[in-house]
Amino acid sequence: MSEQPPKQAPLHVGMIMDGNGRWAKARALPRLAGHRAGAETIRRILEACPGLGVHWLTLYAFSTENWRRPDDEVSGLMSLLDQFLRERRKDLDKQRIRLNAIGGLERIPEPARTRLFETMAATRHHDRGVLTLALNYGARSEIVAATRRLAEEVAAGRLRPDEITEERLSGALSTAGMPDPDLIIRTSGEMRLSNFLLWQASYAEFWCTPTLWPDFSCDEFRRAVEEFARRGRRFGGLANV
Repeated sequence: MSEQPPKQAPLHVGMIMDGNGRWAKARALPRLAGHRAGAETIRRILEACPGLGVHWLTLYAFSTENWRRPDDEVSGLMSLLDQFLRERRKDLDKQRIRLNAIGGLERIPEPARTRLFETMAATRHHDRGVLTLALNYGARSEIVAATRRLAEEVAAGRLRPDEITEERLSGALSTAGMPDPDLIIRTSGEMRLSNFLLWQASYAEFWCTPTLWPDFSCDEFRRAVEEFARRGRRFGGLANV
């Protein structure tokens, strides 16, 4: 793969990693085998980011709705998260990638939660990229929580209602300090956001592929980035003529 990033590469890419279960089912394997294969895809994609000009990568790793899955699958996913953090720590250090996380992290069970916070603290000074894991994350609950925080400021007299702006609401979200995603990629042929970064993705470009997440390759990632670079982003304005 060429190390020269496309012109106008997306600074921030959000990934909805879909298709692990279908990948496993097609091979007569347990669903957790698909999630393990998907974890290996994360490693490949993270390594490819610097060469494609992508500085921020946000992965929809576990949604608030995913708790509805069978207990053994949820338990397996949390164990896999702990394993992923343990095995990828050296890679994060070598690549100078900072680990970040958003969502209701207090519900993540031990030992994954402790390892998550330890890894975030240990990589906080890394400056070549940021990997954000969306864990127990739901965009609607995120927006509600941000609204409540602003309402509390108003009730306490520290904020006037007319001072609530888009910027102030953005600053109350769990993604405060992060740039909005430029590109959202979803695998497995689905065409929906599934409660992922609803506010932040208002002007994101979308790229969907029928490829199941464990089969998503660096070459396909590059095609998505190159397609993004060819699109004209007007943000509601008119194209230059």
